[in-house]
Amino acid sequence: MVRRGFSSNTTRSEQLLFLTDDQLRQGIELMFFAYRGFTADPDRILETRGYGRAHHRAIHFINRRPGLTVNELLDILAVTKQSLNRVLRQLVEDRMVESRVGVVDRRQRNLHLTETGKAFERELTEAQRKRMRAAFSRAGPEAVQGFRRVLEEMIDPELREYAFGPSEGARP
Repeated sequence: MVRRGFSSNTTRSEQLLFLTDDQLRQGIELMFFAYRGFTADPDRILETRGYGRAHHRAIHFINRRPGLTVNELLDILAVTKQSLNRVLRQLVEDRMVESRVGVVDRRQRNLHLTETGKAFERELTEAQRKRMRAAFSRAGPEAVQGFRRVLEEMIDPELREYAFGPSEGARP
């Protein structure tokens, strides 16, 4: 199947993973449109509450790592303290997130989703899960594995522990 600007016919050089600048540009463009589609469904849900993508990212990572500290979330999201505080304040006021005093260090604030926050996170994730499941199903298992590998290789080394967990974060 040939799509505008992107050919599914692979040449010998492509099979050897030598990609031309034009092929890389096509890949960048495909990622742009894929990301646009990937975020469209949750964006509509977020908009109903007056939230944006920063809220979504915060909710996602707090759900994935209950007890995450504010500083850890700052590291993951790579946003300013001021920006994160605005998002967290709104999520706490809306009873989506609880900020608890740290057990080990009382100066720390550990973040947890409330039941309302967990339900909202499930709604957001289900929209994306549905889109990914359909795309993976159509693409097939080899494409899924290749896609995952490409994404893994694009992650900066200092973020690997956040993406893979402590045991996998150090892998080459």
